Amino acid sequence: MAFSFFNKLKEGLDKTRKGITDKIDDLFNNYGEIDDELFDELEEILVMADVGVPTTHKLIERLRETLKIRKVKDASEVKGIFKEVVEEMLRENNSEPFHVGDVPTIVMVIGVNGVGKTTSIGKIAQHLKSEGKSVLIAAADTFRAAAIDQLKIWGDRVGVNVIHQSEGSDPAAVIFDAIQAAKARKVDVLICDTAGRLHNKVNLMNELSKVFRIIDREYPDAKREVLLVLDATTGQNAIQQAKVFNEAANITGIVLTKLDGTAKGGVVMAINHELNIPVKLIGVGEAVEDLQTFDPHDFVEALFN
Repeated sequence: MAFSFFNKLKEGLDKTRKGITDKIDDLFNNYGEIDDELFDELEEILVMADVGVPTTHKLIERLRETLKIRKVKDASEVKGIFKEVVEEMLRENNSEPFHVGDVPTIVMVIGVNGVGKTTSIGKIAQHLKSEGKSVLIAAADTFRAAAIDQLKIWGDRVGVNVIHQSEGSDPAAVIFDAIQAAKARKVDVLICDTAGRLHNKVNLMNELSKVFRIIDREYPDAKREVLLVLDATTGQNAIQQAKVFNEAANITGIVLTKLDGTAKGGVVMAINHELNIPVKLIGVGEAVEDLQTFDPHDFVEALFN
């Protein structure tokens, strides 16, 4: 199973690999000695792959230091060390993978419309069920009728009940009902969808604050996970979204979707370094099992192998 997951990850990162790894291979193979021009070209490759300027500078700074310490002179030896540097940076904020051990747990899922939030919730529910957890879903994105319908379809598909009200209902009221149901049924995990279409930061903060107050009051004993869903195809725009949401909620992890559809997979490094928020789950395909727990070592191996 692990081998199959790795193959799927490798396949899902194909576009990013062509955008980063193939170019890096050409770069290191075409240089003899290591010089400033090599680092300048490496910087350009990384920035173009949406690794981001701050993260790129940090990576290159660490790479220079490591090469100096190890007294490496030949450019052909740089790739292996660069892989080590990338993995080391990814590990700094990814010490805890997505795992629901303590129960009961509330998983809040936030993010703008169109990033794959509803689909991610369905896949997370299936992931938790496969681990033997009992799961309930709250459809609290009540501003968009399609969100409720899509969650109900996912609930039927994975065998999870969905607590919902009509379009336009108060999201906090849906969360309240879902918490009462979760407690009455002794459910292990309650996954809560939230509004994805709020026109400004103040509205977003107010809406999320209201929901969190309900949770604090009605289910204070539940462990809490707040997952932000981001679309990898949006590249640096995903970082800006994360910054806004992080001001409104204490995000505990990122779900990065659609990695298989972009050459901008380098944004994983940028999110990790610039935001200090762990990437906990990544989407590398359409199937339920294609939402995988993020593992820095596997990611680097799949990207640079």
